[in-house]
Amino acid sequence: MADAEIADGFRLTTLIEIVEPSPFPLDLFRYVAFVRDPAAGAIATFEGTTRETFEGRRVVELRYEAYVSMATRRLSEVCAAARASWDLRRIAVAHRLGIVPVGEASVFVAVSAVHRDDAMEACRFIIDEIKASVPIWKKEVYADGEIWKENKEFFERRPALIEAEQDKRSCCSGSKIRINGNDVLGTTAGKHGL
Repeated sequence: MADAEIADGFRLTTLIEIVEPSPFPLDLFRYVAFVRDPAAGAIATFEGTTRETFEGRRVVELRYEAYVSMATRRLSEVCAAARASWDLRRIAVAHRLGIVPVGEASVFVAVSAVHRDDAMEACRFIIDEIKASVPIWKKEVYADGEIWKENKEFFERRPALIEAEQDKRSCCSGSKIRINGNDVLGTTAGKHGL
């Protein structure tokens, strides 16, 4: 099969969207409808939503930013890797940018396959890879402050980054910032600090 035919087939069976800031929630039914396939015996989904608290702090909203072209390219690679590992029919992945209020979805993954194990395992793989390797950054906005957050999956896959982050916090590149009476350690390294 020619590379162009493979690329066209991938586009026909894979939907990837980085949704620009909007007051409207993700259209989850649209993504499920996209992956519906008469040959599929299973559709697995994952919906990541903004929760109202984190470690005892009241969350007001999440804010997402992305390097869109790189994020889209990385999501394509993740979906291709899922297809190489499991027998999948269709994949839909959407990630919202901008403000995501409490209770709304920021990310949605839908996968169809002939068998449920393939759909469920691929769905989990895709969301884990999104959190570990796609250049989308999250700021948690609390009632008493805000902070850019790295996903634990990002650091679990990259032990050297854990050491680098700890080194930054112990040397001169880090700085403490007071937010509503609490000292918070920030860094001067872009999205990884406050």
